[in-house]
Amino acid sequence: MSKKSKLLFTVLMAFTLVMLAACGNSSTDDTESAGSDDVVKAKVGVISYLTGPGASYGEAITNGINLAHKEIAELGEVDIELKIEDSAGKQEEALSVAQKLMNSENVDAIIGPTLSTEMQIVGPEADLNGVPILGTSNTAEGIPQLGEYVFRNSIPETLAIPASVQKAIDKYGAKKVAILYGNDDVFTKAGYDTMKQVAKDLDLEVLTTETFQLGQSDYKAQLTKIKSLNPDLVLASALYNEGAVILDQARKMGIDVPFVGGNGFNSPEVIKIAGDAANGLIVATPWFAKKDDEKVKKFVEDYEAAYGMEPDQFAAQAYDGFYVMAEAIKNAGEADRDAIRDALAEIKDFEGVLGNMSFDEEGDIIMEPTVLIIEGDEYVVFE
Repeated sequence: MSKKSKLLFTVLMAFTLVMLAACGNSSTDDTESAGSDDVVKAKVGVISYLTGPGASYGEAITNGINLAHKEIAELGEVDIELKIEDSAGKQEEALSVAQKLMNSENVDAIIGPTLSTEMQIVGPEADLNGVPILGTSNTAEGIPQLGEYVFRNSIPETLAIPASVQKAIDKYGAKKVAILYGNDDVFTKAGYDTMKQVAKDLDLEVLTTETFQLGQSDYKAQLTKIKSLNPDLVLASALYNEGAVILDQARKMGIDVPFVGGNGFNSPEVIKIAGDAANGLIVATPWFAKKDDEKVKKFVEDYEAAYGMEPDQFAAQAYDGFYVMAEAIKNAGEADRDAIRDALAEIKDFEGVLGNMSFDEEGDIIMEPTVLIIEGDEYVVFE
C-alpha cells in the first residue's frame, strides 16, 4: 500500500470512529442541545442593604430573591445567574457596586437598590448605560421618572398613605392630626410630603409638624408637644427602627391615639421592638401574609421553612420582583438589555403573591393596596 493510500485509509477510519461515537451519543446530545437552546441564560445583579442599621430590609429582600431564584431554576424556563452586592444603605456604595455590576460583571439587568436615596443615584446611571433596573422597595415620588430603564414594583407612598389615612378618618372620624417624620432621609421625607398633601386634600387640621433624625433614640420633646395638642391621629413617616421606639415612648407617655405610618413602618420588626405599644399602628401595603390565597400560603410556608421567619412586605415585593424580571427575560427571548427593558414595560396582569401587577407607561406599578392595623400584636385587615 502506498503512503498516499495509507494516509487516505487512516483518515477514513478516523472519520468512521467519530461518526460511530456521535451516533452512539446522539439521543443524549440532542436532548441537551434542545434544552439549552430553549432556555435563555442571563445575569442579574442585586444591590441590597445588607450591613448597617437597616440591614433587615436588605436581608428580607435578598431572602425573597434567593427563594424565587431557586424556584425559577427548578422550573427550567430561564437560567439566571445572580450577582449580589452590599450597598450598606449608602449612596456612594450603591453607585460603586452598580458600576461594577454594569461594567465589570456585565449584568443584563439589576434589582435594587433598597433605599430611594440610593435609587436616585443609581437609577440615572443604569438608564445612561441602558441597563433595566427594578426597585422592589423604593416608594419615594419620582423614582420611575428617573429614566426609561427604571421600574419599580413597590407601591409609592402617594398610593399607600392616602388609602390608610382615609380608612382612619372613616373609622375614627378624625379631624385633627399631628405629623412626625425623619427629615434626613429621602424615604421618610417623601412620606411626609405625601402626608402633608393628604391632610390638605382631606381638610385635616395639622396641629404640629415635628421632625427627627435617623438613629435618634429620645423623642420625648416631640411627643410632649404632640400630647399637649391632643390630636385625633398621629401621621408618622419613619423607618421601623425609629418608628418602633417612637410608638413605645408615645404609649408610655399616655398618647393612645392611632398612628398612621408610611411604608417603612410596615414590618413585623415593629411588633418585636415595640411589643404591645405597636397596637393601633395603621399602614397600607400590597402584602398581607394571612391573605386567603394559595399562592400566598405557599410562599409564606416556603419562606418560613427556608429562613425561620414570616416574610414581610420587603421579602414579598422582592420575591415577586424577581419573578417579574424572570418573566421579562423569558419573554425577551435573549439576554439583551434593550429587549429585557421592553419586555418589562409590557408586563400586564402578572399574578404574584402581592396580587395583580402591571406597569404603567412610566414604569410604575399598578396595584391596589390593603390597609392593615396592628391588633393583639399582629397585623390584621383594618375594617
